[in-house]
Amino acid sequence: MTVLAPPTISRTGQAATRPPRRRRSWTGWAFVGPFMAVFAFVFVAPIAYALYLSVFRTRLIGGTSFVGLENYQQAFTDPQFWSGTWRVTLFLLVQVPIMLFLALLVALAIDSGRLYGKAFFRVAVFMPYAVPAVVATLMWGFMYGSRFGLIGNLNDALGVILPDPLSPDLVLASIGNIVTWEFVGYNMLIFYSALQVVPKSLYEAAELDGASQFQVIRAIKLPAIKGALLIATIFSIIGSFQLFNEPSILQSLAPNAITTYFTPNMYAYSLSFSGQQYNYSATVAIVMGILTMIVAYAVQLRGTRKDK
Repeated sequence: MTVLAPPTISRTGQAATRPPRRRRSWTGWAFVGPFMAVFAFVFVAPIAYALYLSVFRTRLIGGTSFVGLENYQQAFTDPQFWSGTWRVTLFLLVQVPIMLFLALLVALAIDSGRLYGKAFFRVAVFMPYAVPAVVATLMWGFMYGSRFGLIGNLNDALGVILPDPLSPDLVLASIGNIVTWEFVGYNMLIFYSALQVVPKSLYEAAELDGASQFQVIRAIKLPAIKGALLIATIFSIIGSFQLFNEPSILQSLAPNAITTYFTPNMYAYSLSFSGQQYNYSATVAIVMGILTMIVAYAVQLRGTRKDK
């Protein structure tokens, strides 16, 4: 037999019923549980292990010992690490604006409705993104070859000596060309998708006002895709700081131009797998991840402030 508690009496003399207790439901956790488990296994655990490795150092004499922040102090004074960091920063400042401008130009051209066969051009521009980075880099690497590739064939056919794209002075620009070729279509699709949700009534009002195509782009289309442009910029910043595949594959074709510390990711890879310096490699990776996060957050903060 269940005994019910008497209702409480309020100051006004009316009985105040207690709200029923909510039963805790685990249904939501059952849905998000698998994701949280995978997230912890593939994201949280590697970061935690890298942080653990970064505060230790393995020596030939004495074995592994706790060193605290000594590895981080070494990273901040390491000229090879900062050489790669400044190189990818220069790559970011030059390549990303060019790539996003070309992607935006193509998206506006396809969205204008004046381009014949826009479905074909949309697929054709996006197609390089479907090519694996390894295949794309090898393809461009052989075209860059001055002895066996396209550049070499042009030299023989024209009787001239064209600049070597894999020389130390031009290899970074050559890598930028490969990355631009790969990702223009990806960013174009982001911009084009954002343009598709612009209300048609805005275009009709602009047409009634006699606005030109340039005025429509400036007053309607560009403001409408600010969010997409910000997302593409953040993704491109992260990708630039993570530059690894293209220079790593081209290194065998241009060993004098691409060093083991050409980019921070290549430096961390070389330290870990060639130098067996796992602790310092983890430190370099963590420092680079923090720098990437700071730059990406600063860009996001600046972009959101402009929208307010």
